[in-house]
Amino acid sequence: MSENIWGYQPTAGHIAGTDLIGFKVEAADGSIGKVDKHSDEVDSSYLVVDTGVWIFGKHVLLPAGTVRSVDADERKIFVDLTKEQIKDSPEFDKDKHTNDPGYHEQIGGYYHGHRRA
Repeated sequence: MSENIWGYQPTAGHIAGTDLIGFKVEAADGSIGKVDKHSDEVDSSYLVVDTGVWIFGKHVLLPAGTVRSVDADERKIFVDLTKEQIKDSPEFDKDKHTNDPGYHEQIGGYYHGHRRA
């Protein structure tokens, strides 16, 4: 994962401006859902993933730095996390995530602590 957890890794293959809504998201050990919303904002890029029935309709916020690669042809995004790490992440709060820097610090801190070697 990149040093800036809120920025895409240069090797991820994501092109800013690409619409990722509907892309499937794959953890290291299986599918976790589909992109419901995303942002390419500098130093605040993220994915909001609808996990569907996997974790009872929960949405999760994944900082862009967790993205390992984007396959535009297959419409899939691969992240450097396990399903368990994602399931245990801080709960997504749609009201806080856009205007609460402390919430971003909480999410970023969680994912920084779960980097894969």
